[in-house]
Amino acid sequence: MGILAFLAAATLFAWSLRYVGDGAGFGQILSRLSFFGLALLLPAMLLAAVLGARTYRVENRLGKRAGTLVGAVVGWTSFFALSWLAVALGLQGRDELFRPVLFASLGESVSFYLFVPLALLATGLVVYALYSRKADFDVRRHLMFAGAGVTALAGLLVLLTGFDLLGIAGVLVSTLSGAAGGWVSGIGYARAGGDAMIPPGSTIRPRPPRRKHQ
Repeated sequence: MGILAFLAAATLFAWSLRYVGDGAGFGQILSRLSFFGLALLLPAMLLAAVLGARTYRVENRLGKRAGTLVGAVVGWTSFFALSWLAVALGLQGRDELFRPVLFASLGESVSFYLFVPLALLATGLVVYALYSRKADFDVRRHLMFAGAGVTALAGLLVLLTGFDLLGIAGVLVSTLSGAAGGWVSGIGYARAGGDAMIPPGSTIRPRPPRRKHQ
């Protein structure tokens, strides 16, 4: 559901670019985000199943906040990652999807070599924060914010390689769409594992009886 929400939000946010200039930016950004979302559909379902089986339940509000942050991090990083791959593999010359190339100056800067290790470090921090059952809440929160900070740095290094208006618009759309998808995923995160994953020391509050409409 989170990926579907990501795609729906991307379409909504990118629609504002439909009437900017010749409207080509709308197709460029939406096609890239659709490619990313569809490519992640099955892996995301698998990761969601693992997350639900390994992670203790949290309060609904906390799950939504954590999901929104993770979604924003994924949306921010994914757009830069697609741009990095296009430059690294020269996809703009072989695939219509990656024309025009975004952040074209990236391949000539040191940021090209720094982006991958920073993105991998951020991914490791976020994944450990989500899937580790040994870490308590404070450790998870610190790891999550650390991962978000490293991700922000990796993206800013790419932005500093040269001003690219279409690329900046794409990053904003991707980040907002990722946050929306993450918010939806956070609802499921709050219910991960059902009653079998209630944290130690917690109690299950009985659900009040439904009121009968007369």
